[in-house]
Amino acid sequence: MGYRYACADFTFPLLEHQNVLELIRLLGFDGVDIGLFQDRSHLQPSDELKDPSTSGEKLKQSVQDAGIAVADVFLQSDLDFSVRAINHPDDLVRKEEREQFSKFLDYALAAHSGHITCLPGVHFAQEAYEQSYARATEELLWRVGEARRAGIAFGIEAHIGGIVDTPEKTARLIADVDGLTLTLDYTHFVRMGITDEQIQPLMPYASHFHARGAAKGKLQTVRAENTIDYDAVMREMKKTGYQGFVGIEYTWTEWEDCNRTDNVSESILLMRQLKEAER
Repeated sequence: MGYRYACADFTFPLLEHQNVLELIRLLGFDGVDIGLFQDRSHLQPSDELKDPSTSGEKLKQSVQDAGIAVADVFLQSDLDFSVRAINHPDDLVRKEEREQFSKFLDYALAAHSGHITCLPGVHFAQEAYEQSYARATEELLWRVGEARRAGIAFGIEAHIGGIVDTPEKTARLIADVDGLTLTLDYTHFVRMGITDEQIQPLMPYASHFHARGAAKGKLQTVRAENTIDYDAVMREMKKTGYQGFVGIEYTWTEWEDCNRTDNVSESILLMRQLKEAER
């Protein structure tokens, strides 16, 4: 039996959400990656987390009606990574983000999602990197514990602008936060000129995976320009015993010029390629 494939709901931001879910099923995906991104996605934390159990139940029903499953729910509390970062220097912001995370867990449980994703924090320029890193570690240790008690897999996405933006920094964070896993996305590293071979050692720590076309200088691009060897990625998945969904994560936003791809065609082509590489 092969991997299960998911498509992000924020791949198609111009459609009504239920239509997005139906399209994802029509494209042949098994699940949906839900973006809970403030001021960016269909479903936003400021709305969904007011009554997380009720909102999560509603999402579960919508996804079931579409004939797919919730693969992951990804929380981002503000468009600016630093404003509500989990390792913010302000004690009150960190306290509020912990409260947000507790509601987020309730939401994911109600939505029947077995996996959640958050951002790992940022380096605040007014202080040494190690100070920002120490707070991120503390906050992530708490979140790993809370997710474990809830019975939900928790991963962070190492990303451009984040406190861990290289494979080496990411590996250090994984070592320092017992139980932390990755929503692994090669594209954020490849965009900065980091090679597949440098990223590959992170695969054993992946609990979720994001795939799309990317190249040096391009966070998202068309298949013809993609430099990631996804055949090798799939071989590494099988070698390390990866068990999660494979999420196809094309997005459509002006950020990083991620609005220049035909997301329907690119999603279909990449999923076909990955399934072929499984054989």
